Amino acid sequence: MTSAADAVLSSQSTIQEWQESLYKDLHAHPELSHQEFRTAKIVAGQLRNHSFAVHEGIGGTGVVGVLENGDGPTVLLRADMDALPIAEATGLDYASTAMGTDASGRGVPIMHGCGHDVHVSCLLGAARLMAAARESWAGTLVALFQPAEEMGDGARGMVDDGLTSRVPRPDVVLGQHVLAHSAGTLSPHPGAFLSMADSIRITLHGRGSHGSMPHLSIDPAVLASMVVVRLQGIVAREVPPGEFAVVTVGRIAVGAKSNIIDDHAVLELNIRTYDRSVREQILAAIERIARAESAASGSPKEPDFEVYDSYPLTNNSEEATARVAEAFHEHFGGLVTDYGRQTASEDFSTIPDAFGVPYTYWGVGGTDPDAYRQAEERGTVSADIPANHSPRFAPVLEPTLEAGTAALVVAALAWLAP
Repeated sequence: MTSAADAVLSSQSTIQEWQESLYKDLHAHPELSHQEFRTAKIVAGQLRNHSFAVHEGIGGTGVVGVLENGDGPTVLLRADMDALPIAEATGLDYASTAMGTDASGRGVPIMHGCGHDVHVSCLLGAARLMAAARESWAGTLVALFQPAEEMGDGARGMVDDGLTSRVPRPDVVLGQHVLAHSAGTLSPHPGAFLSMADSIRITLHGRGSHGSMPHLSIDPAVLASMVVVRLQGIVAREVPPGEFAVVTVGRIAVGAKSNIIDDHAVLELNIRTYDRSVREQILAAIERIARAESAASGSPKEPDFEVYDSYPLTNNSEEATARVAEAFHEHFGGLVTDYGRQTASEDFSTIPDAFGVPYTYWGVGGTDPDAYRQAEERGTVSADIPANHSPRFAPVLEPTLEAGTAALVVAALAWLAP
């Protein structure tokens, strides 16, 4: 496989200028979930330029390119395309100044704050290199560009729109995510890699009154505060110490004016788990606490619960991960490491699960290596290195793009090399 990878990657330096220009363009023109029209058009055009059969509009803005190259396995490589409602603060000369309208109709700034522009650029680069070196591999390469990962429903939308009947069934599905680790490093990880995630919206009911007459109210601000405090005991006192879980209250909304006691409050929570039984335990505990505190406050009715933006567990196949890790070690040597399990979440696994095939998903570093090393030496990585979803998140172009592109090629050739 080494000779095949060397052959395919021998021309990688010739696409660097094109790839960096493409990345800067994507970064400067981000698009929100389900609105990736410009990005999808660019992707489809690039794939057609390199002889891929292109399927557009799957699940809305999803794009899939298929390159058949004789008999052999079928490998699907996946990248996500959407950006976030964040005002960019990187100071880059290609920083986004884009504005858009989110699903609720609000005007919001837009930024590629999670690195999906890196993912698209790397997969298009890998597709171009593989198309130019078809004598070095055999089989079918499927390049899938997914919308709306940030909403948690993009992969499901493609599946529901007939993905599995519209493209060849892969033998394996492969993907990667740029993370706030040293650029050029790669992290294959067997088993659970990215956590499950769920968002929960709780509406707590009180009784409104004038701020000067609190005795006539059932104050939802006090009720919400008691729920938030009580929620902190779930992980600390109910989840077994050997298990992992996160319960975060990200939003509290109550009232409109200082002298008005409202009649309801809204809490929005996010939970992260690796184990389904722990997930169910936490969801049950959240509901129990909200109901009990409502009863203690004399609420006029039970709280309302809505679970949304749910993400599946990314549970990497042991066999597929071992195969990719071996190929990575052979090609990249000491740049292969293990970031460990990540508490971020992805809907990537929805696609291989729909096909019923194994998958593996790895991390790619995107932080300037010198800056990361210095932060490690100071013990200030979490403070000094902007992570995904930060307005300052800005992967360095190189070696991030080079490593991410080569990783997709090397991983695909673990199956497609003759």
